[in-house]
Amino acid sequence: MRRQAGGLTAPMTPDAGIRAERVAATIRQIPLAVAVTLVNAGLMAGLLHAVAPDPRIFAWVAATLAVAALRLGVWRAWRRASPPPAQAGRWGAAVAWTAGAAGLVWGGGAAWLWPDSEALQLFWVFVIGGMSAGAVALNHAWLPAALGFILPAGLPIVAWMAMEGHARGLVGAAMILVFLAALGLSARRSSRHFAETVGLRIDLARQTRELEAARARLAAEIAEHRATEESLRHAQKLEAVGQLAGGIAHDFNNILQAVSGGAALIHRRAGDATAVTRLAGMVADAARRGESVTRRLLAFAHRGELRAEPLDPGELLRGLREVLAATLPPALRIEVMAPPGLPPVLADRGQLETTLVNLAVNARDAMPGGGILTLSATVEEVPPGGGPAGLAAGAYVRLLVADTGTGMDAQTLARATEPFFTTKPQGRGTGLGLAMARSLAEGSGGALAIESAPGEGTRVTMRLPVAGDGMARGPPAPARAAAPDPAGGAPRAILLLVDDEPAVREVLAQELEEEGYEVAKAADGAAALALLDRGACCEVIVTDLAMPGMDGVAVIREARRRLPGLPAILLTGYAGEAAEQAMASSLAGSGAFVLLRKPVSGSRLAEQAAALLAARPAIGQLR
Repeated sequence: MRRQAGGLTAPMTPDAGIRAERVAATIRQIPLAVAVTLVNAGLMAGLLHAVAPDPRIFAWVAATLAVAALRLGVWRAWRRASPPPAQAGRWGAAVAWTAGAAGLVWGGGAAWLWPDSEALQLFWVFVIGGMSAGAVALNHAWLPAALGFILPAGLPIVAWMAMEGHARGLVGAAMILVFLAALGLSARRSSRHFAETVGLRIDLARQTRELEAARARLAAEIAEHRATEESLRHAQKLEAVGQLAGGIAHDFNNILQAVSGGAALIHRRAGDATAVTRLAGMVADAARRGESVTRRLLAFAHRGELRAEPLDPGELLRGLREVLAATLPPALRIEVMAPPGLPPVLADRGQLETTLVNLAVNARDAMPGGGILTLSATVEEVPPGGGPAGLAAGAYVRLLVADTGTGMDAQTLARATEPFFTTKPQGRGTGLGLAMARSLAEGSGGALAIESAPGEGTRVTMRLPVAGDGMARGPPAPARAAAPDPAGGAPRAILLLVDDEPAVREVLAQELEEEGYEVAKAADGAAALALLDRGACCEVIVTDLAMPGMDGVAVIREARRRLPGLPAILLTGYAGEAAEQAMASSLAGSGAFVLLRKPVSGSRLAEQAAALLAARPAIGQLR
């Protein structure tokens, strides 16, 4: 509880609060006390007037009414004022004085109107005793008010009876005194109990306010902590983007250097067939490395699909050893331990190879002075509830990449698989390698574990599920259908190629023409549909997915409205919602459909087109 003092808010002591509650509880009982007083006064006046009429009776009734009005006035003034607790003493005095006035009216009236009849005398004593007991019940919260009524009401009768001088009067006076003393003790005990109850309530209210204030402070601290965390996350994101951009720029600058340099050399040595062949192979290899980078990024961003297929782990590690032996420093010794007869694992070959290469590169960086790189594969049976956390029971192949390098401390090990976290200098790593390894292992139904300590090297374990007979296999590669052979006199199949990138469109068109197709080119969806509206022939439509204005899915749908059942090939750099939407459309029976991911070679594209043409009856209906 609080009080106002000079316009400032100051805390109020518990005693002041208890006193304010005492006075308020007593004032609230005034209307009931006044009503009881008036009813009893009316009954007593009527009885006295009927037995022995006396003008003094009317004067006593008038005094009773005046005191009742005074008490009601105090009650109404208190309600209107709504006084602060600091003024409780002033209002308590007013309540006590008015209660004393009411008691004096009854006690003094009894002595003034004391009848000669013993029956009426006993009735006066009975009424005043009842009124005193009622005063204790109504005013027990504020002891001065209770005593203020019972003492003035009872003592005049005690004095009058004692003044009679005979034994009967003295005994009666003593009995009344005992009754008044008992009422006083009862009022005191009730008042103390009320104070204890109010004190507990005040303490509870104070504790509740303190708890609410503590909760408010805690909520503010939590909000501030969250804001700080959000700012930190934002800063970490910016740092991660910078690291990622630096790493990707480093990789792609190397790739672009190889592509641009190779293209320039091909242009200068166009007449040297041997050099052109060698340089073209170099450019193609650089392009494949660029494809690997984009696939790694898309896989990490969950925008690529894991194309799982059964793989021989021993053959995979032995082939990887040949690649690493030609690229890693001679000071590094590579050991492969893969016993014969290992069961195949179910995983994406390209991503698994990339992941193992990344782990080998990390091992190389951890052994700048040389060391041993161990690649091993073993079979492990995980019992129900007995394997690594989150790993289902079953057979797994345990792939291990271990080095004898510097190792990692506990803090670095705890963050090793976080996206974009790297201890390498800027430009030498993106921090995606171990995050991708974990993503690949978990996405394949397995798990990744890392063990390391400073000076003791690092052991990275990938557990991949065994490809059993009942497990799903990756989609089989489509059978290669023969492309149209223009030299053999067969009619050239007509492809409509739609791509908004001129270089991509021209290169793919020339490759398809070399494969024996007749190609119609369009720079966007609107141009492609305009060709069809002018009556251009088309047997297969090949379109890019992401194009301005109209995407590839919309182009295929609009083309099939003009040529129902038209086979379609959708090219995309990633498998997103639009591609899934297109595949769902093909499943609905609108026509044959193939999704290919860029970069795609002309021979691969021609192969798919031939497969679609071979599977589609009555092609001549569209010619």
